[in-house]
Amino acid sequence: MRMKYLLSLSTFLTTILITCGIAISATSSGGSQEILSLTSHWVGYIGIAVFVIAYGFVMLEEVTHMRKSKPVMLAAGIIWGLIGLIYSMNGITGVAEVAIRHNILEYAELFLFLLVAMTFINAMEERLVFEVLRVKLVNAGFGFRKLFWITGLLAFFISPIADNLTTALLMCAVVMAIGKENNKFILLACINIVVAANAGGAFSPFGDITTLMVWQKGIVQFQEFLVLFIPAVVNWLVPAAIMHFAVPHLKPEATTEEIRLKRGALIIIGLFLWTIATAVSFHNFLHLPPMVGMMAGLSLLKMFGFYLKKTHKPNDATYDPAKAEERIGQIVPFDVYAKVARAEWDTLLFFYGIVLCVGGLGFMGYLALLSQFMYLDLGPTAANVLVGVLSAIVDNIPVMFAVLTMMPDMSHGQWLLVTLTAGVGGSMLSIGSAAGVALMGQARGKYTFLGHLKWTPVITLGYVASIVAHFLVNGKLM
Repeated sequence: MRMKYLLSLSTFLTTILITCGIAISATSSGGSQEILSLTSHWVGYIGIAVFVIAYGFVMLEEVTHMRKSKPVMLAAGIIWGLIGLIYSMNGITGVAEVAIRHNILEYAELFLFLLVAMTFINAMEERLVFEVLRVKLVNAGFGFRKLFWITGLLAFFISPIADNLTTALLMCAVVMAIGKENNKFILLACINIVVAANAGGAFSPFGDITTLMVWQKGIVQFQEFLVLFIPAVVNWLVPAAIMHFAVPHLKPEATTEEIRLKRGALIIIGLFLWTIATAVSFHNFLHLPPMVGMMAGLSLLKMFGFYLKKTHKPNDATYDPAKAEERIGQIVPFDVYAKVARAEWDTLLFFYGIVLCVGGLGFMGYLALLSQFMYLDLGPTAANVLVGVLSAIVDNIPVMFAVLTMMPDMSHGQWLLVTLTAGVGGSMLSIGSAAGVALMGQARGKYTFLGHLKWTPVITLGYVASIVAHFLVNGKLM
């Protein structure tokens, strides 16, 4: 459960700095050397093939059980190795180096931002914040239909802060604990949670990696994401209202399980909110990278962790010398470095591979061709709607990162539209978002690809309705 929480958040905070964009327009150190177009060169063809094969392994992670970071990291090395080779063969020095260094700088900002966010989530999970919420909902004795709406509502409003993946895993734990063997309820509730978590993450920079990328890029300011609130609500409510009638009208027995927050849990929550506010302030008012504010917040967590460790006293009622070294209950003091170590490193390294792969292909010239086709030939509205559809198949992170790398010239309303579609489009298939993939593992055999697919037409209706709502509410921005 702990690692799944991390995967989810990792997936929420991860997108944050990737959005910074890549050096497709990198220049040489002297500013006068030529940038080669490799779209019709054998190096370009090999680069495309390598990326496609690598991402194929990413999509088959659940089948192969090979972590997604491995193939894309290798692909990044091959792609940039090919770029360096062809530039050296043409006697051009410095250009590729400047481009890849820019990519690495962008990744470093993303890495530090996400590492802090994951550390805070790990700390709150260790202090039993999420577990207490789960137990309270389980003990409440709600019926299936009421629980369907409560978990959906909580997923919608928690995901803007804790990210869609972490939120979905938390709500799924509640559903699994109450639903037990009622597979129909678990399936419908999980679908509702995925849609709600993705929709909630669309109107906050901290709700999904794609929104974080857009915010980091400076295209949409923090407060401007709120105009997507109504379209996001529509995206969730339309399918939820239809699925409501299929939810079993039963009421399971409540449990009497008891659990309490560990010492310092509420302060850590407060420090997390303070850190988010600091990151936003650094970005909006001081024009500094948000990760500077995040790192400052991490220092506060470290100092509070030092206080917890120094004032730690084992509970006499539960203290067992034989278990004094085990990391259970209140026996072991708080250790912030243990929370850092438990970050979702596979996700962090996966984004390294994605940033450098997409950056390399952009440097070759492929993203310029794609931008020409999508945003000039098709038009921005059709292109942005297509981005959402592609997000359901490929995953929204590389798709949005490619859009940000292309940086098409379009209105503010269109940028908000692509932020919305990339965020909620993945809900149409269970494999289209990190939340859906994670829940298929958590509720294995009960929430499945085919089970989700049966409700895809209803979810697609919500997707279309959210786009219409965006044009109605934010039409003046288009």
